[in-house]
Amino acid sequence: QVQLVESGGGLVQAGGSLRLSCAASGTIFSINTMGWYRQAPGKQRELVAQVTSGGSTNYADSVKGRFTISRDNAKNTVYLQMNSLKPEDTAVYYCNVRGRTWNRTFDSWGQGTQVTVSS
Repeated sequence: QVQLVESGGGLVQAGGSLRLSCAASGTIFSINTMGWYRQAPGKQRELVAQVTSGGSTNYADSVKGRFTISRDNAKNTVYLQMNSLKPEDTAVYYCNVRGRTWNRTFDSWGQGTQVTVSS
């Protein structure tokens, strides 16, 4: 079983910055993609950013140039540096990690962390 623990959310004024972290633990053999999704009230969950095992990244158009995703493979941890935050970035942010244990694939989600950007 793979567990994800998120941290780093909070309340920030528009234009400010936050850094989210997500650490994966358990019987992990390998990790493929690590990513962040968000869900605002009344909206569907959407991909914010994703990074593959090879280091390729993918960002939502709305965060390009403001957010940076990175991963520390030694720590099984993914980060999301969020700069120039806007009120429309307010949402619950979820970490997602996909990989393999010794006998199966896994697709795990974090518990979510609230990010609130005030105007």
